[in-house]
Amino acid sequence: MTTRSSKRRSLSELAALVSDGDSITLGGSFLHRGPNALVRELIRQARRDLEIVKQSPGYDIDLLCRAGVATRAKTGIVAMEGNYGLAPHYRRAIESGALALEEHACATLTAGLRAAAFGVPFQPCAGIDGSDLARLNGWVRLDDPYQPGRSAWVIPEIRPDVAVIHVNEVTPQGDARVTGTTHWDRIMTRAAGKVLVVAEREVPVAEFQARPELTLVPHFLVEAYAVVPGGAWPGSCWPEDEVDYPAIDAYLEEGEAALQRHLAAAPETKEATRA
Repeated sequence: MTTRSSKRRSLSELAALVSDGDSITLGGSFLHRGPNALVRELIRQARRDLEIVKQSPGYDIDLLCRAGVATRAKTGIVAMEGNYGLAPHYRRAIESGALALEEHACATLTAGLRAAAFGVPFQPCAGIDGSDLARLNGWVRLDDPYQPGRSAWVIPEIRPDVAVIHVNEVTPQGDARVTGTTHWDRIMTRAAGKVLVVAEREVPVAEFQARPELTLVPHFLVEAYAVVPGGAWPGSCWPEDEVDYPAIDAYLEEGEAALQRHLAAAPETKEATRA
């Protein structure tokens, strides 16, 4: 039995730790290992005016734009991957002005998160020359103080209020680990003010102690977690789940009824995972 002193919460309780107006960075990439159960719960709880920070969002930001939850974003590439192309509701939100965008490259967004994680006001970043991003965002180029004649663009710190990631395993203390690629989850969890974790399953602390080098996020960084098997649906969470392409096809159908059918079909709607 889980006690209230534990960091374990229901999905609805976990989502309640996100406030209207928060800046949220979401783990995973495109259709893979996104914290989608919590994203859907934010919609059910009618959260508003959220900022989304992510190098390569897709379904997650598209859904939040479709539901009118996200109004601001700092993103790199945004797409539903090759099968579907651009994220349609995100694109409409940008074109209509419903979503205010600070456009980044994946590298510049990572640099801003690194600055926050390292406790410095900005982070140098290469590869910006020839792009309009510096002009659009007001980024500054600084002279190299060690070698005259050289300079570098610097990206101001990006410090989200909340990082939310989906992981394979979590301990009762809140340690979290991922099977396979971790995408940008490590730097996201170091840059944000607090970290929320959604996990496929809870495992004993002893399993983490046997392989401590596999721990992605240590418990002292995690404020709370929920266990939601299949919570990355309709995206993948290797090796448990592959992308559910028929579910994405259904999600992309137009209309409020299609959206409500999609939300109702999600794995977390089962009572066992919401309790």
